[in-house]
Amino acid sequence: MAKLEDPKYVSAMSSSGTLPNELAYLITAFLPTTPIGERSKAFLTLSAFCQDVRNSSSNQGTDLDPHTEALVRALGPPIATRLAGTDENELLASMSFLTALFQVDWKSAASIFQQDGVLEAIMDSVDLAPSEHLARTVAQLLSQAIGHKPCRGGLSPQAIKWLDFTSQNSSNANTRITATNALIKLSKGSAFDNAQTLGDAVGDVQTRVGSRNDEDLAASMKAVIVAGANETSLADAVEGLAYLSVDPMMKEELSQDTVFLKRLFSLVPRRKTNNASGSIDTPTTLAFGVLSIASNLCTYRPRLTEEQIQMEKLRNMASAPKANTKSSSPSILDDDDHVRARIRRAIDVGVLDIFSLVIRSDTVAVRALTAKALLSIVEEKDNRGKVLQSGGAKVLMHIIKQSMPFYQQSLSSASPQALETTTLDAIQALAKLAITSSPIQVFGPNEGAMYDAIRPFSLMLQGSSSTLLQRFESMMALTNLSSQGTETATRIAKSDGLLQKVELLLLEDHTLVRRAAMELICNLIAGSDEVFERYGGEDNPSATKSKLQIMFALSDVDDLPTRLAASGAVATLTSAPSACAAIISLQSDKHRVFSILAQLIDPSVIDRDNSEEEKESIDLEVHPGLVHRAIISTRNIFSGVSDKVLLEQLIREAEEAGLQHALMNLVKTQGGRVDAGVLRPAVEALQVLMDKS
Repeated sequence: MAKLEDPKYVSAMSSSGTLPNELAYLITAFLPTTPIGERSKAFLTLSAFCQDVRNSSSNQGTDLDPHTEALVRALGPPIATRLAGTDENELLASMSFLTALFQVDWKSAASIFQQDGVLEAIMDSVDLAPSEHLARTVAQLLSQAIGHKPCRGGLSPQAIKWLDFTSQNSSNANTRITATNALIKLSKGSAFDNAQTLGDAVGDVQTRVGSRNDEDLAASMKAVIVAGANETSLADAVEGLAYLSVDPMMKEELSQDTVFLKRLFSLVPRRKTNNASGSIDTPTTLAFGVLSIASNLCTYRPRLTEEQIQMEKLRNMASAPKANTKSSSPSILDDDDHVRARIRRAIDVGVLDIFSLVIRSDTVAVRALTAKALLSIVEEKDNRGKVLQSGGAKVLMHIIKQSMPFYQQSLSSASPQALETTTLDAIQALAKLAITSSPIQVFGPNEGAMYDAIRPFSLMLQGSSSTLLQRFESMMALTNLSSQGTETATRIAKSDGLLQKVELLLLEDHTLVRRAAMELICNLIAGSDEVFERYGGEDNPSATKSKLQIMFALSDVDDLPTRLAASGAVATLTSAPSACAAIISLQSDKHRVFSILAQLIDPSVIDRDNSEEEKESIDLEVHPGLVHRAIISTRNIFSGVSDKVLLEQLIREAEEAGLQHALMNLVKTQGGRVDAGVLRPAVEALQVLMDKS
């Protein structure tokens, strides 16, 4: 036996066209009577054999899938030979082996299942030797086969009728559940196949199989879970409900049964468990099914862009004339209000506790379901605190870290990488948490965890597959992070390509996106010496002047938060003489800087050139934050001018723009109500203007 466990030996045997004699024992290794330990080793050996055949260069050819054909040639004959007989043990051996092969290499198993006479022989066996062991094995095999489209299409009416009868009349509860699960998979699988053909959404096309409807099938599965049956029956019941829970009506029914949900979520182990079944990994399989149901209950409908909405309308119009079809309109049970209510009910009965599974049983599928579910859950702000309390941020960071090695390309390259859906979901969910909570609440007191989050947020900001919403949320999260300290802000600023991307988004038409970009740059100017030099340094006066022009333009937009961020950035930059010089040059060229500063201090100061209509559209409300920023900027600009001729010219322009009047009006009328931190620089600025005029 030791020889068979050697990968090199398995490799040598797999290149032949038949199953090596040394591996012939595998045909009988999956019988129900085989000890669990031996069955587990047999799974590993069979998996190694199949994998090596698929990796073998000797099987390369011109056929569509020569590796699958090689496996069928090796494994098909011993299965067919035993199915042709009448001995119950031989029949059990062949079908249990084929069931195992579906779990290891479904393509070769499906090819064998579809061979002429195989399905007929399987169904004849339960007539010739109708034992309970055989009936359960047949039900397990059919359930595995039905999970794959090629096998569903070739399923005979005899097989469907037998499953329907067995699901209701078998004397063995495990067999009934397995047959019921097979019917559910056939029903939902056929609906999915039809939906692909007709272009409808999954769940919109209903396909009834046998004499039982979905509600009846679901009731049987729920009863098994609530009763706490054995592990194998639980796995079948959970898998069946995972298929059923794609239907909006079933989502509502399941989510409203709190007794069932509590029991369902309790099935996910809170710590690592030993495999006690002999299948590949039944505990993980069971937990994956629970995650699937949770994800189906909690996931919102995809948000469609305007272009996608128009394409959907065109598709519905094109499919309308087809016979026996109707335009698919999404169920009201899947609208945002219903999903929010389902999420709240799921949280109340413990759904957040199951997501820690991703750290213990880390597979790609588990990560995908967890990221998808958590993204939907944190969509509502009220849920975010509960997610943080349950360790949700740690789970999301784990998912992200598993993906990061695949994204090593420089972000400053000409074509940024497209992130996979799972990675995007996890980063976006973490960004939502980081937007509404302090960095310490999300990442803990360890600054290293905060630093680790910078690259994922930067990836989402720059990734070619990111939506505008995801870019917006990544900037918001980075803005919150940058407020944590100068080291964090500096690390954000040094992220490859980040500043260039944010600067492009300053020109975005969408108000919220433009605001987020400006707020992030404002924080980075205040927290990073590198960014401060980029916007106010003397190394490149032309670039400094250009960037400051954008800052002043954004200080004059309608959106108040954008104006606060832009004018705050300007006020910070005016502490540098080089920035003040660039602003003075900008005023000399465009003659708009002083007008903007005047209106930030006193919106009633309007250029004489403005029409009455323009005057009426201007917001005359004074905002203390804008006043403070404009006063600091004004004082710094004028205090640093030593050239008397230039200063006199600037004072004249300030008077023409109403800046001097705005300052005087503030000191005279608001002096008693203005904070000393604002009044003092206002007086200083006014003193410079009055003394030199």
